[in-house]
Amino acid sequence: MTYPFNVLALAGACALALSPSFAHAQASSVQLYGVADAGIVLERGGPAGSANKIGSGVASGSRLGFKGSEDLGDGTSVYFVLENGYNIDTGTAGQGGLLFGRQALVGVRGTAGSLSMGRQYAPYFKALNDFVDPFCTGLAGNVQNILPTYTRVDNSIEYRSPRWNGLTADVLYGFGEAAAGNEKNRTIGASLSYDAGPLGVVLVHHQQGDPTGTAHRRSTLLGGRYQFGPVTASAAYGRNRDLLGNASRDAVLGVAVHAGRGQVLASLAMHRNDSGAQAHARQAAIGYVYSLSKRTDLYTAYGHIVNRDGAAFTVGDATDAGAGTTGINLGIRHVF
Repeated sequence: MTYPFNVLALAGACALALSPSFAHAQASSVQLYGVADAGIVLERGGPAGSANKIGSGVASGSRLGFKGSEDLGDGTSVYFVLENGYNIDTGTAGQGGLLFGRQALVGVRGTAGSLSMGRQYAPYFKALNDFVDPFCTGLAGNVQNILPTYTRVDNSIEYRSPRWNGLTADVLYGFGEAAAGNEKNRTIGASLSYDAGPLGVVLVHHQQGDPTGTAHRRSTLLGGRYQFGPVTASAAYGRNRDLLGNASRDAVLGVAVHAGRGQVLASLAMHRNDSGAQAHARQAAIGYVYSLSKRTDLYTAYGHIVNRDGAAFTVGDATDAGAGTTGINLGIRHVF
């Protein structure tokens, strides 16, 4: 994955959601980076009526971060990421006011892979962002409006293997840090991905324990993308089970089409509850991103959810869960 301020806004849109990759060890260094994203958000179909507002981090979460690395020699380096999320519309801190709510981690990388500890992205979220969602988990087309949301894991340790013939393994363990039982609030996530040439495929599993350690929320997803010319098509299928044992299924179809300095995005996401009230939902979305420069782009998107039999999903974006069943975005994103 490429660090956001080194890529075109269009080509690196998905990378904006995640941390820098540290693919090449450097001498001791610290760098400042960030994203400033603001847009007009129109919401329709909410229980309290329509709403019009200025949103922060509509396409990619607004952030200010520090990243650093030190070359220890023999192909080994130490690295860290401290990333603060902020609301550009109000100037307040994001992620509930946490100082480094987006990421806070330190790790070691070498020929055997990387090992890091802290507040980190879940493998499930990275799978959606890198392989499944043409909207890169942002804008009104965000597939997390329908699919399970597992974004970050506190108190976690993560191992990521070196890349071998396009294959990479990613394993994360989140300590529940509760007395009398490691199972309480424990998180386990793992993925196996293949990414080479035009084809990318990922199989990912996420498990989250409850405070008693007796029940678990589980999701497993198989997804992939294929690029042919200016078109990248993606698809995914997932199965879920909540803390009560209720089962559900998800499916996603997506496409991104490059056209000059612009990119057209579209997706269809479906959720089917196989237990209880049989609550179902589907989301259709379309968007357009236009690159003004290597660091700045304009975006617009439309997303609509149809809920059935008691489902109550809402159209959100990269940082806001939303309140209505229809969302319209128009904004600007600058990467520095």
